[in-house]
Amino acid sequence: MEVAQNIENGTSNHSNHNSSHKHKHKHKHKSDKKSSHHSKHKKRDKDRDRHRESSSKSNGDSGSPRKSEAVAAAVEVAAEVKIERRSLSPVKKMEVDDSEDDRPLSSRIQVKKNYDSDSEDDKPLIHRKPPPPTTSQKRKSNHSSDDSDSDSKPLRKKSKKQVKKPTSQSPSPKKKKPKKEEEEVWKWWEEEPRDDGVKWNFLEHKGPVFAAKYEKLPKSVHFKYDGKVVKLSEDAEEVAGFYSRFIEHEYTTKEKFNENFFKDWRRTMTADEKKTITDLRKCDFREINEYFKLKSEERKSMSKEEKLCQKEENERIAEEFGICVLDGHKEKIGNFRIEPPGLFRGRGDHPKMGMLKKRIFPEDVIINCSKDAVVPKPPESHRWKEVRHDNTVTWLACWIENVQGQTKYVMLNPTSRLKGEKDWLKYEKARELAKHIHKIRENYKNDFKSKEMRVRQRAVALYFIDKLALRAGNEKDEDQADTVGCCSLRVEHIELFDEKDGQESVVTFDFLGKDSIRYFNQVTVEKRVFKNLKLFMESKKPGDDLFDRLNTQILNKHLNDLLSGLTAKVFRTYNASHTLQEQLDELTPVNGSVNEKVLAYNRANRAVAVLCNHQRAVPKSHEKSMENLVTKIQQKKDDVKKVKKELKGLSRGSKDHEKKSAQLRRTEEQLKKLEMTKTDKDEGKEIALGTSKLNYLDPRISIAWCKKHDVPIEKVYNKTLRAKFRWAIDMADKKYRFD
Repeated sequence: MEVAQNIENGTSNHSNHNSSHKHKHKHKHKSDKKSSHHSKHKKRDKDRDRHRESSSKSNGDSGSPRKSEAVAAAVEVAAEVKIERRSLSPVKKMEVDDSEDDRPLSSRIQVKKNYDSDSEDDKPLIHRKPPPPTTSQKRKSNHSSDDSDSDSKPLRKKSKKQVKKPTSQSPSPKKKKPKKEEEEVWKWWEEEPRDDGVKWNFLEHKGPVFAAKYEKLPKSVHFKYDGKVVKLSEDAEEVAGFYSRFIEHEYTTKEKFNENFFKDWRRTMTADEKKTITDLRKCDFREINEYFKLKSEERKSMSKEEKLCQKEENERIAEEFGICVLDGHKEKIGNFRIEPPGLFRGRGDHPKMGMLKKRIFPEDVIINCSKDAVVPKPPESHRWKEVRHDNTVTWLACWIENVQGQTKYVMLNPTSRLKGEKDWLKYEKARELAKHIHKIRENYKNDFKSKEMRVRQRAVALYFIDKLALRAGNEKDEDQADTVGCCSLRVEHIELFDEKDGQESVVTFDFLGKDSIRYFNQVTVEKRVFKNLKLFMESKKPGDDLFDRLNTQILNKHLNDLLSGLTAKVFRTYNASHTLQEQLDELTPVNGSVNEKVLAYNRANRAVAVLCNHQRAVPKSHEKSMENLVTKIQQKKDDVKKVKKELKGLSRGSKDHEKKSAQLRRTEEQLKKLEMTKTDKDEGKEIALGTSKLNYLDPRISIAWCKKHDVPIEKVYNKTLRAKFRWAIDMADKKYRFD
């Protein structure tokens, strides 16, 4: 009886403790979870009470010997379980119910030991399975394991500590980011090369982004003809808007521009508009022009929130349409937006300037992707012109523009595998030419004295392409810009001098090259070349072809016979890269500072740009920039004088003397850097360095030079070029040479 009474008192005391403990923590858990768990535990308690009642009825009243034996057995089992609980920890972390503290201690123990069966709680205590064995060492390392001494502590707090601890030890997102970017780099150059002609095995993309629909002008904005307001149809109004943007530009002063525009504009007009609008000079576009200028100002003065919103939208579009999947890797697409309609300008005095560039629709576009890829969906109510599955080409979509009839392509970003492979092969072919150049030169020099005129012309043209890095040039139609290359030179483009400025056999070139950039050069040539030029020009008029028995196709076929895959373009790449390597060897100050080495690199790059005729107009900001540099240099010179004067008044060997000497060295270094920057800017004001660096110079030359002379690659290549030439940065070591 006393034992039973003690058991009952202990149960009562424990219930009071649990009640108090529950009261302390009832606000720490969500009410809905607590309610559901409490109901569940209450049901289990009822099942246990029912079991006790049935045992009581079967064994007699509480004072019977059989009940005392049962109680004693239960106490013994409970004591064993408690000892086991103290010495054991769970093999794995178990989830703790939010309402764990609302349950009796014995019930809590059983839930934690319920590893295999959900019905374990429904069994009598003596029939329940013991927990799986574990070690005390595991427990020490696991702070979340249960301990009998912590039963009175809130279990929720312990779980919070678990979450907090790894968070505080984990690295910040900024530290993870570079690692993530490094993992995403596709080192395609380390993979096996593909079969000839195969560019990819799998290609999937979302198609191009089309220009936004035209928004009609507000009713308050008018177009006037001969002083009267004329309401234009939507198509005619859109084209009028294109012209209005040029009315303050010199283009609208050019007769050809106005003639081409007016002809194309009338094609978009209705019959009534054509009858009314017959003279461009009577058209007044000023209100439309003011409207678009106002809209432009509104875009510039957008709030930070509006700019951020626009940026996010652009990023969303780029994320959806600016990425493709190429052989299991995500690659950026270069020009995924189709150019909007507008007026064609062209380079120089292009004969088609002012013509209307029509809007491109999905019906004009051919899509290229894998057979097993999801075909991009065209915009609603439209369809694609065609869907192809050609893995021998690198374009994703194409269409024909209406002005020049050229095919436009959607291509991958310059950082992609397809672009990188193309660049790499281009420079490898140029390096291969370097091994055969002496033999090829010997070949075309022997042809200078050939009995066949076509062979002589081919030899002289190849001489110019090799020595002057001229482009090969193609024949042009009358409606194309009058730009020429070597094979399309006319008699009027060169002038011969037996002697000039103390030199013999002088040739002066003067013509418009690619993009209508003037090529003017005066060079001394070999005597046999000079004699052949005289022969080619005999009995010809200024407008006649100099090489009348040669074209680009004939020249490239001959070059391919000399070296498989060789074309006239390869000579330009070879000469540019060879010149850079040669100039860097000659100009680099081995023991110079980084700034001195960078100046040497830029001078070497300029030598290449001059060879390739990469010119530019002097920037408008050049004069102001030079004035600022001169001012800074003078200020720095004054600083040097001041520091030198202060240094004289200090005794040698003192700390102040050492500090002032260090200050003088820093100031003189800063002055030197400013003077080099001034020299660099002035020398390069009319030279475009970027074109050769991007298209003609083997990047491994520059990277090897940087590594050899301890110059940061960032001093030579900006972020865009570093991404484009990632393959070269990884490939080239400091011993790499082009020749």
